Amino acid sequence: MRNISSVLGRLAKSISISLVLLFAVTTTTQAQDVANGAALFKSNACNSCHAVGRKLTGPDLAGLSERREEAWIIKWVHNPQGMIDSGDEQAVALKAEYPTTMAPYAHLSESDIKDIVAFLKAEEVKNAEKKEAAGAAGGGAASSDANNLMIFGLIALFVVAVAVIYALNRVTKTLEKVIETNKASIAEAQARNEEAGESDSAKFARAFLKNKKLVFFVVLMLVGLLGVAGWKTMWNVGVHEGYKPVQPIKFSHQIHAGVNQIECQYCHGGAFKSKNASIPSANVCMNCHNTVTAADHYDGEISPEIAKLYRAVDWDPDTRTYGTNTRPIEWVRIHNLPDFAYFNHSQHVVVAGVECQTCHGPIQDMEEVYQYSPLTMKWCVDCHRETAVNTDNAYYDQLIEAHEKLKKGEKMTAAMIGGLECGKCHY
Repeated sequence: MRNISSVLGRLAKSISISLVLLFAVTTTTQAQDVANGAALFKSNACNSCHAVGRKLTGPDLAGLSERREEAWIIKWVHNPQGMIDSGDEQAVALKAEYPTTMAPYAHLSESDIKDIVAFLKAEEVKNAEKKEAAGAAGGGAASSDANNLMIFGLIALFVVAVAVIYALNRVTKTLEKVIETNKASIAEAQARNEEAGESDSAKFARAFLKNKKLVFFVVLMLVGLLGVAGWKTMWNVGVHEGYKPVQPIKFSHQIHAGVNQIECQYCHGGAFKSKNASIPSANVCMNCHNTVTAADHYDGEISPEIAKLYRAVDWDPDTRTYGTNTRPIEWVRIHNLPDFAYFNHSQHVVVAGVECQTCHGPIQDMEEVYQYSPLTMKWCVDCHRETAVNTDNAYYDQLIEAHEKLKKGEKMTAAMIGGLECGKCHY
């Protein structure tokens, strides 16, 4: 009994100490303004280089208050380069591990920095709670809920079945009463039908077939309708207007070209210097997305679509290094001209100054890209008939010069009017 009493006493003492420590930590955290710390963390772009629970451009901030003293943290935030120059061991070690030195934030007060540290502690607690919730979700609670749901479902199904059987029984009895009441009327109607010998539809069909002119007119109308429908169907063969395939990565032009106003030529560089607009390489995407992870919209986790890009280029966001297991992104082509049709993007974009939206529609508003224009020969010809030519360029200056020579009786060769351009024969 004494042993049991001593064990219980020690247990009660441990619980009391834990409660006191928990109260002290909670009081300290509440003394700081967590909301202000969160606002400062985002407004000063700290989340572009740091996160709680994983490394970005800077170190992981989980457990910061345990690794560093509060005075050191305040001094580091105010003047990181000064601490490195002073030979502080921890500052020099950070510089060796992370070549990019953090910018100084001398405008932040000590209270502001303490608020940010409190916010980081709160984020650690949230991450721990998420992990615990995820572990519990896979346990017995899920199976218990599933069993309860199955039982309630079976009971509901039984009740519905009984109600349906009861309703059908009442309907059957009602119909039997109606039939019993109207036996005489039903018998008379059957007798009249037997006397007539055929239905109204049969009479109408016989009368219609006897009228040869009406039959010819109806047949002619059917042939005309089928001809128009067939012609329209054949005319639209190969026309994919509105075509919107599912892409391997849900890339939003609305966000990139619309909200962020990124120029089309930044990604499709071939549009202003070659025949093809070209598909941007994954390296172009990584120019921004080696840092931009959209974690703010996914509870601190990397966006699933950006994660697909990382897998394609074999990029490790924790170590910020590339691997060798790269794989191509299998984009599905949307705009596809026939092989016999020649179209040069640079000639339209650079020489003619045609906007991308002229052919591709309001691309800056498209969450998923689709084929906006029919891209038929008629559509192209109509555009060429209506669009005025800008003659203020060197090509037309050469043509005018060649015509002036012709007027003077001089010889004009094909080379003088662009006959030596490679694209005339090789495209």
